[in-house]
Amino acid sequence: MTFNDYLLLFVGMGVVTYLPRALPLVYLAQKKLPQWLIDWLGLIPVAILSALIAPALFVDDTAQRFQLDKPEFLVAIPTLLFALKTRSLGGTVLVGMFLYWLMGQIL
Repeated sequence: MTFNDYLLLFVGMGVVTYLPRALPLVYLAQKKLPQWLIDWLGLIPVAILSALIAPALFVDDTAQRFQLDKPEFLVAIPTLLFALKTRSLGGTVLVGMFLYWLMGQIL
């Protein structure tokens, strides 16, 4: 491939990546969205985060089965309780890291 081929490839990938993100923003910028849609869109980050975290907490990688006694899940319970009580992101991260380290020392 020549330099121009690579350049065309990069520009094409940029356009294909940028347009699906920009077009809805441009189209919806002047529109008033219904409140139910705004509320629904607000749930998307929570759903994505849950989908990313749940397999690490509940699924055993070697056997691919549901497991509630994983160290990650056992650490997540007190970390979640701390997060709900204090609403401190930094404190929650530190508590979670400390508890995970402690669990590694115990097991």
